[in-house]
Amino acid sequence: MRRLSRRSSLCMRSFNVKLSEFPFSGYTLTSYIWYMNNAFTMPSLRPIVSLFLLLLMLTPAVAQQKAIVAGPMTGSVELRDAIIWLEVAPTVKNAAVRYYKNGQPGSSRTETYTGELGKRYNPIKIQLVNLEPGTTYQYEIVLNGQKASLPRALHFTTKPLWQYRQPAPDFSFLTGSCAYFNEPAYDRPGVPYGHDSSIFETMAATPANFMMWLGDNWYTRDVDYASIPGLEYRAHRDRSLPVLQPFLQAMPHYAIWDDHDFGPNNANKSYIFRDASREVFTRYWANPSFGEKGEGIYTRMSYSDVDFFLLDGRYWSSAGEMADSIGGQPNPAKKMYGDAQMEWLRNALLQSNASFKIIVTGSQALNPISIFDSFHHFPIEYHSFMNFLREYKIPGVLFLTGDRHHSEVVKLPREGAYPLYDITSSPLTSGVGGVLRGNEKDNPYRVPGTLVVTQNFSKVTVSGEKGDRKLKVVFIDKNRKELATFEVGQKELR
Repeated sequence: MRRLSRRSSLCMRSFNVKLSEFPFSGYTLTSYIWYMNNAFTMPSLRPIVSLFLLLLMLTPAVAQQKAIVAGPMTGSVELRDAIIWLEVAPTVKNAAVRYYKNGQPGSSRTETYTGELGKRYNPIKIQLVNLEPGTTYQYEIVLNGQKASLPRALHFTTKPLWQYRQPAPDFSFLTGSCAYFNEPAYDRPGVPYGHDSSIFETMAATPANFMMWLGDNWYTRDVDYASIPGLEYRAHRDRSLPVLQPFLQAMPHYAIWDDHDFGPNNANKSYIFRDASREVFTRYWANPSFGEKGEGIYTRMSYSDVDFFLLDGRYWSSAGEMADSIGGQPNPAKKMYGDAQMEWLRNALLQSNASFKIIVTGSQALNPISIFDSFHHFPIEYHSFMNFLREYKIPGVLFLTGDRHHSEVVKLPREGAYPLYDITSSPLTSGVGGVLRGNEKDNPYRVPGTLVVTQNFSKVTVSGEKGDRKLKVVFIDKNRKELATFEVGQKELR
């Protein structure tokens, strides 16, 4: 092969990609550049022609990349089905997912999106069905009839059918709350509230079976929560940030909300756009379900021998400023979760045979000395629920919470029953809280050695023999440093 011009050689090294990524096949782009340099009879024009051809061939790939605004992201994954989420541009006319068992593209199937497209924001969900349990599938996004070019292979693994066949599989998941992404034009003046977003790159590189978002997954600003388009914009803008995409593609994601991704700070059931906010949330997440009768976002999911009860602490919540008690008695009007949700939770816990029953909620639940939003500040529900747990001797209950801008584990002793633990994981990127300056600095209910006051996420691992399962939490910073650990055994929660 004759030596190429320096310009063409640079192009070749930078863009040596398969033409199968475009509407061509069989050759690399390098081959075409070499051909043009040898076949074109005017040497002075060869680099220009090569560059023109390069841009021409890259156009479809660039267009496809722009067509995907955010994602793809795997949402709820079960034994025989999975939900794929992504947001596409208004120019996309049709969308589909092509999927097949790992390494078997010849057996591929395609599911086509049947909903409306062409709107200002177009988050979509496509459910893949009739899958096989415990099987890894690869998938591709097809937009306007062409395979989308993405920087990494996409895959998910269905849950294994282990029941009555083998011991419960060990597994791990990531969790965290409070993800603030700076947008200077609409942020408060001064030091940016959002910190280093590279923590999501660390999380993307941390092996786990799924991610559990604990609320404040984006932060609405004053310009957002006063209108429905504002709520839509915030979810769209923050979800589409490039730093988040590798993490969204790395594993399945489940989520609850808290005040900032529901509405204003400390928002409650009086928020006039609560139903619109619920609509935005359900469009940008792919949980197995969202509340009942079109209200709330609570749901339940399971992995191996652990059940997760994802609660909604905002849609029905009374104002936090309402008095906890009146005349020394719990205020019957002050509720956090509402009667219907609490009735659902009680029945769901009674039905569960899980080794660990993890109650996932945005605000802390058990911290007796917290002055902030916390389940114990809604005593009519709180005491009723504690009495229920004691009366029915529900084993294996843990709380998983966010919101506080620090991480810790709170231990609440109970007379005649096992202690309850509240595992708080926060913040992912938002500002760090002032726990070291307040009344909680030396909280006697905190498990010693678990306080973390910096950006962090948690990795939770469940492992061990039947009847003696262990749950271990590791708080990790953006540099992969382990900041604190906590472990509790199944036998300790009986």
